Amino acid sequence: MSNVARTRAPSRLPARTVARYAAGSLGTGGYATLPGLVLTYFLTDNLGVAALLAGVIVTAAKVWDVIIDPLIGAASDRQLARTGSRRGLMVVGGFTLPLFFALTFAVPPVFGPVAGAICVLLAFLATATAFSLFQVPYVALPAELTSSYDERTRLLSWRVIVLTAAILLFGAGGPELRALTGDPVTGYLLMGVVAGITIGIGMLIASRTADAAAQRVAAAGVPSDAAAGVASAPAGIRAQYAAGIDVLRRSAPFRALLATFLLQALATGTMLAGAQYVATWVLRSEGAVTFLFLALVGPALVATPLWQWLSLRIGKERAFGFATVLFLVAAFTITGAIWAPGAWVYASVAVAGIAYAGLQALPMAMLPDVISHDERVSGRGHAGTFTGVWTAGETIGFALGASTVALVLAATGYVSRVATETVTQPDAAITGIVVCFSILPALLLLLSLTTLARYRLRRSDIDGAAEADTDARAAG
Repeated sequence: MSNVARTRAPSRLPARTVARYAAGSLGTGGYATLPGLVLTYFLTDNLGVAALLAGVIVTAAKVWDVIIDPLIGAASDRQLARTGSRRGLMVVGGFTLPLFFALTFAVPPVFGPVAGAICVLLAFLATATAFSLFQVPYVALPAELTSSYDERTRLLSWRVIVLTAAILLFGAGGPELRALTGDPVTGYLLMGVVAGITIGIGMLIASRTADAAAQRVAAAGVPSDAAAGVASAPAGIRAQYAAGIDVLRRSAPFRALLATFLLQALATGTMLAGAQYVATWVLRSEGAVTFLFLALVGPALVATPLWQWLSLRIGKERAFGFATVLFLVAAFTITGAIWAPGAWVYASVAVAGIAYAGLQALPMAMLPDVISHDERVSGRGHAGTFTGVWTAGETIGFALGASTVALVLAATGYVSRVATETVTQPDAAITGIVVCFSILPALLLLLSLTTLARYRLRRSDIDGAAEADTDARAAG
């Protein structure tokens, strides 16, 4: 990028805007962490639901996410065109999620495995819907808050710092809340209520950023969608799905980035769903899951600014590749726990934590670049469609992660139990748990490197285009 382009780069985002946007990660971190960490375990080891059925329940809720996310994305684009802001859907999600989240973990064992499974499924479907109403427009905002390649990295880096802290808060604090009452039934209920309220607060704070995005676009003098000749978002369900397919067809950078992120979401989702099982049956302490999260999140909190620094010097895509390789190596070393389980596992998880910060911050900072790159050809007003497809892909990854763990548990003879019932797991089940936490994620990360290699956008493609747009508006 030329020196002229650097001097004329868009101004820095206000710290208030960055902080409000980052607060939304209390919602995304909490929703992704606690259900991924304990929901399958809640079903198998508290309600007595068979491992395979538990996997079906978690997957069904995620499939529902995949179905509705593109529709919510199109609805968010229509709301933006109609009102100038994406805030409305985000507020609805922020107010409704706490109730449904608490109900998910309010089901007692006395209902029996079948009735309990049905109740959890219905509550979690409602929770997933509320979360999608927030998450899809939330992910669309960075492309509208700033056109700067580096400012997007700064914005998303702070978001990931809060996300990492939220993972620590919910991943370590959730199980501690569960144990606080001394009774699994009331413990899960307390965890669900406190976590749901905290998630909702973060979502509502972040929703105010939607208005800041609208103000920024107006202040920059960017023409309205109507004035720019941009068609409004499709209204019919069939047309909305077709719009999602169309963004995949026309944007090669989006296809490459989405495929990479989906594979990595599957890898991290598999590790997340397996963490509680590793703690209980490999490290022989249900409470060890807290230390696993401390080992993961502590280094990630420190490492996020380092990945931002690296991306400023070598580009987001290359830094993303380095983070992927580091996570791959760290995950593979955990395979040794099959033969020699012990506290050394925490060291491997800590290295993975350093890489995890990059795996979160960098692709999320690259997504707004993909959206703005597409706007040069297809016009404004499609960010919600992009993020609807993106969120659906992320959901698929995490859903299949939990389902993979459930399938491996079922295939290796894992023995489910009710609440505090004592059981003995076969050696094959213990091996399967470690494989889910090590070899499978490593292989998925290796595969994601091949899709990342197809991502072609660079700094000059983004900041150069933003400079050209500014010149064109000035000339007009």
